[in-house]
Amino acid sequence: MSIESTPAAATAAADFLPLLLALAILIASAKLVGSLSVRLGQPAVLGELIAGLLLGPTFLNLTSLPLLEGPDLGRVLHQLGQLGVLWLMFAAGLEAELDDLRRSGKPALLAGILGVVTPMLLGLGVGLVFRYPLQDALFIGLTLSATSVSISAQTLLELNRLRSKEGAALLGAAVIDDILVIILLSLVVAMVGGGAGLTGILLQLGRMLAVLLLVGLASVYLLPRVAEWGMRLRVSEGLLALVLSCVLLLGWAAEFGGGVAAITGAFVAGVGLGRSHLREEVERALHPLAYGFFVPLFLVDIGLQADIRSLGSGAVLFTLVLILIAIVSKVLGSGLGARLGGFAGRQAFRVGLGMISRGEVGLIVAGVGVAEGLLAPEEFTVVVLMVIVTTLVTPPLLRLAFSRKEGADAAVG
Repeated sequence: MSIESTPAAATAAADFLPLLLALAILIASAKLVGSLSVRLGQPAVLGELIAGLLLGPTFLNLTSLPLLEGPDLGRVLHQLGQLGVLWLMFAAGLEAELDDLRRSGKPALLAGILGVVTPMLLGLGVGLVFRYPLQDALFIGLTLSATSVSISAQTLLELNRLRSKEGAALLGAAVIDDILVIILLSLVVAMVGGGAGLTGILLQLGRMLAVLLLVGLASVYLLPRVAEWGMRLRVSEGLLALVLSCVLLLGWAAEFGGGVAAITGAFVAGVGLGRSHLREEVERALHPLAYGFFVPLFLVDIGLQADIRSLGSGAVLFTLVLILIAIVSKVLGSGLGARLGGFAGRQAFRVGLGMISRGEVGLIVAGVGVAEGLLAPEEFTVVVLMVIVTTLVTPPLLRLAFSRKEGADAAVG
């Protein structure tokens, strides 16, 4: 009997063919809708997310179609999307310019800290008012704490204000925001998900910090040397292969050894390698793989998991309130931080506006919440809608805030 005719081979082929068709549809749809989004003046990430909503249970429910029926299709697509999160966070670490933080100083530091604390507390309060369980309300607050300034940075670049004092503070505050949110994400998952007492939490925290320190040291001192070795290998893409293998290993070590989310290990790896002179070489090699395949699958998978039709009347009210809190909390928190850091009122207000968009960072946090069982499907859908709205409103609000030219605060220093 030939291998092809065995029942196992037939079953494998039956599972593989739906995967091929699904990947073709999902990746093409993500990029086509993403391109349309860019043409409409919005970021591509928003279009790719909307593509997932269109193909998911909210509208078409693609994975339930006859040609795409498969017992493990949804699980495989989700796992491929989770690899997209790792590469996305690794790329974010590579781009995390710590020098921006030093240059922007106190306004960025306070804007980043208060821009995390204020939304988290207000989100927690709103969740409790709407009678959500404490762990759900806590995680909802955490999703509000996230910020993605890539959209704001692009808007300021178009306005020729990225190098303004507000722009420098915004980039610095984003670094603080990313680091704090990732640490808090790991802490919340460990504390709430583990269900340990105070002693257990303290021990877990110590273990997390120890493993993070080891991952950080490996990223700063060993990963650049591995990259150098990869450059000397006489094989195609030796640099990228070794670097990605190390990122996977560091992500595994962070979660397996310290209970820290694997994306934290990937982010720390990016920050460490970002100090190497091979950083741009790694970015060039990583970009096609990540943004051509894995990251679109992550964004589309978010939409595939969200079902807007499942929202009840109470959830609609909660969604509207949460969106309002998401916008106001960043303006208040980050704006107040920048003001306390020495910015004038209008400058601080602009920084607060620039921190509104949750973008892909908010989606990453929400995705971890679903994977860990800390967000219910309805709550996840609410968070996805919040991310969409905050991403949409940020560019026009920033353009409006910068419409009045003030030469005194246009340039850095």
